[in-house]
This record gives sequence, C-alpha cells and structure tokens, in this order.
Amino acid sequence: MSHSHVLERLASDLKMAGRALGTRQQYLASLRRFEERIGKSADQATQEEVRGWVEFLQTQPIGPERLQCHYSALCFLFKKTLGRPEVVAFISMPRKDAPLPVILTPQEVKRVLASFTVAKYGIFFSLIYATGLRINEALHLETQDIDALRGVIHVRHAKGGSQRMVMLSAKLLDQLRNYWKYDRPTPPLLFSTRKGNPLCAETARRALLCASAVAGIGKIVTPHMLRHSFATSLLENQTDLRVIQVLLGHKSIKSTTIYTQVSVSQIAAVRSPLEGMTTR
Repeated sequence: MSHSHVLERLASDLKMAGRALGTRQQYLASLRRFEERIGKSADQATQEEVRGWVEFLQTQPIGPERLQCHYSALCFLFKKTLGRPEVVAFISMPRKDAPLPVILTPQEVKRVLASFTVAKYGIFFSLIYATGLRINEALHLETQDIDALRGVIHVRHAKGGSQRMVMLSAKLLDQLRNYWKYDRPTPPLLFSTRKGNPLCAETARRALLCASAVAGIGKIVTPHMLRHSFATSLLENQTDLRVIQVLLGHKSIKSTTIYTQVSVSQIAAVRSPLEGMTTR
C-alpha cells in the first residue's frame, strides 16, 4: 500500500467513524510525522518501529492530552484501517489526571510575543493568548470569521465539531489588520503558508519554543500554556466561570474549574474569618 493510499484510507475510515474534523486532521498530521521518521509507509512499519516512535514522543515537551492524541492515531490506524491490532497492543494511554496547568505571567507573555523573529507567528500566538483558542482552531480561522463590527471571532472548527464565538479586542483587531496588510495570507485563510496551506502546527510550536528561549523563559512554553494563561487571567479579573467555560469551548464546567486552583491572586484575596475577630 502506497504512502498516500494509507492516509487516504485512514481519512475515509475516520470520517466513517464520525470523528470530528479537528481530530481527523490531528491524526493525519501525527501519522505523517511517523512516516517521515521511519522513512516508509505506515503499513510497512514493524512493532519495533512503532515502539521507537512512542519512545520518541515520550521525550518531547508535550502534555498527556496531546500524547494521547498521537497514541490514538496509531491505534486507530493499526486496529481499524490496517487490521493489525497486535502491533499497538503494548500501548497504554497516558493518565489524564495531569498536574495543575502551568501558566505564564502577563509580563512573561509580553516578552515571548516580542521575541518572535517571524512576525506572522508573533501575531498568531497573540491571537491564541487574546482569545484562548486551541492551536488547531486558530490554524483554520478564515478572514470571514473576523467580525469587526460585533467585536467577535467565529470559531467554526472547534473541538468535537462544534462552533462558538470568542471576543475580538480592539488591540488584536489592529494587530490583525497590520499583519494582513504586510503578509497578505492566501484566501480564505487568516494564517497561511506561501503555498496557500494552513500553517504547520509543529512549525508554529517550534517557533514558540524558540521565542520562549530568546525571551529567557525558564520553562517549556506550549500553545496550550497560553490558553491556560488566558483563562487564569480572566478568572483573576473577576470574569464569571460560566463565561470562561463558553469562551474556552468546554462542554463541562468541571473542565473549567481547574483554573480556580491555579489563580493565586484570588486565593490570596479571600478574607480570612480571623480578620473579623476583635481582640481584647
């Protein structure tokens, strides 16, 4: 089976299984990287090569949720599309009860955004920080999604195939307009390569890591860290938790309440009952 035919069959099987557009794109991107690493079509991979890929992924600066996405792509390919479940029988999904989200302070975010050598990526990650979008949601934004009149961005390719609105600040709108005049992305995309394709997620992540290193940030910065920082900042500025849930696109409020555990300023601002006691 040829390289392209494997991915074509996988794409068809994923669609048949009712997987969301974003999930299908993530699986295909993951398996393209797998094929590039082993230098051949995925259907020709041995279990040892799959093990090598899994071990490589475990050394990368990615969280359990994204790692699970890579594993799920492998499992779907070998179990469903190729009918070789024994190849991925050793894979165990990472635990999702990860530690509390790591966030950046506004000062750290400012330093990172000022450290990109390619302006397009600086604007791209400014948008993620300003709106709390997931990286895949931001990659597939189109110019028509920017509603300057109402001050919102229409997110049409949200996780799970849903849609939502997020705010469009005047500052972000000004940055996007300047970027558009300078870069002229290929319609209808808001961010595109010179060939007219959506930006590569891995290239964008590498650009963020480089900017973080230049900015002197002493931790591995990921796009999701900017999303966490966005949510925590809103909470510390007294934004209602339900509003944050809608902006982040969380189906359950339980996913959003984790930010109440990382908002140090809100904890410090709580008045202790001891303060109300009079002393004699």
